[in-house]
Amino acid sequence: MNRFVLNETSYHGAGAIEAIAPEIKKRKLTKVLVCSDPDLVKFKVTDKVLAVLDKAKIAYSLFTGIQANPTIENVLDGVAAFKKAKADCIVAIGGGSAMDTAKAVGIIIANPEHEDVRSLEGAVDTANPSVPVIAVPTTAGTAAEVTINYVITDREKNRKFVCVDPHDIPVVAIVDCDMMSTMPKGLTASTGMDALTHAIEGYITQGAWELSDMFHLKAIELISKHLRGAVAGTKEGREGMALGQYVAGMGFSNVGLGIVHSMAHPLGALYDTPHGVANAILLPAVMQYNAPATGEKYREIARAMGVKGVDEMSAEQYRKAAVDAVAKLGADVGIPADLKAIVKREDLDFLAQSAMDDACRPGNPRIPTKEDIMSLYEKLM
Repeated sequence: MNRFVLNETSYHGAGAIEAIAPEIKKRKLTKVLVCSDPDLVKFKVTDKVLAVLDKAKIAYSLFTGIQANPTIENVLDGVAAFKKAKADCIVAIGGGSAMDTAKAVGIIIANPEHEDVRSLEGAVDTANPSVPVIAVPTTAGTAAEVTINYVITDREKNRKFVCVDPHDIPVVAIVDCDMMSTMPKGLTASTGMDALTHAIEGYITQGAWELSDMFHLKAIELISKHLRGAVAGTKEGREGMALGQYVAGMGFSNVGLGIVHSMAHPLGALYDTPHGVANAILLPAVMQYNAPATGEKYREIARAMGVKGVDEMSAEQYRKAAVDAVAKLGADVGIPADLKAIVKREDLDFLAQSAMDDACRPGNPRIPTKEDIMSLYEKLM
């Protein structure tokens, strides 16, 4: 049996944020905790949503205590802010960090027995759905607005942990490309490659099936077609990436990921490496490693990325073509080619063990050993 969980409602396209107020009112919600990171407030991106709330005379409090890789402390501060505000719902504005924080806050408010944030790690069967969360992404990458996953950093243990819970999915997703228009080129590139990683890992993961394959192949096609344009700042590129990353999220949220994410999470926890950058650097090397366990799927990845003549290629040729197409896209949008400036050799054992312990690792199509993962890190050094 396969399960598929999606938002109750999603809105797409320029101006979609106007739907926020009607959604709040029809649910008879009265006080919003707005979760947004400090930079979005500073650059007045958050103000676009606050203006919608002000116009509709909806009361809100603003919480901005969120880091790029949100921590246990950020979550606990958010829980305290929700209670202090006497809120009954959350509007999360930002990238994965703001949305992941909001998910964790919403789950803990509805399930106070999980006030120890670490108790939410893994696939936890919480008793109650989160308080209503309306998610407004400002990056085209994480798709946290449509997934049942969130990731929190445990600073004490230098690790990230993944939480998987159908109860955490936002009830409403607002995918408005105008909210993404101020992303700088580097962030557009890294979050876009994060979305591509979601699509490719979701397509080849052990849990993949026909329904998820449909979403992932379309996402690969959309991202390959539009990421370069999005980085260049074109309207078409921004719109295409907004949709492509969401479609990828619809798939991977329901079938899982693999060791690209397992290896990226400790890089973020230990070195604060941006998640999208870590994924993008790791993806080609891990694709090479996984190739023998993927059947004919790399042919379809290559096709979706625009490679011609794949039906005349041998398995070795179309697998190489798929990996090369991914590496070329990363290079074209300015992603570093290796981990030389990030990883310290003395940390390799810790990184490899952290990746082995990560919740994404069991979904990988090829079962890795700790030594395999250490070798992959070393290959990129």
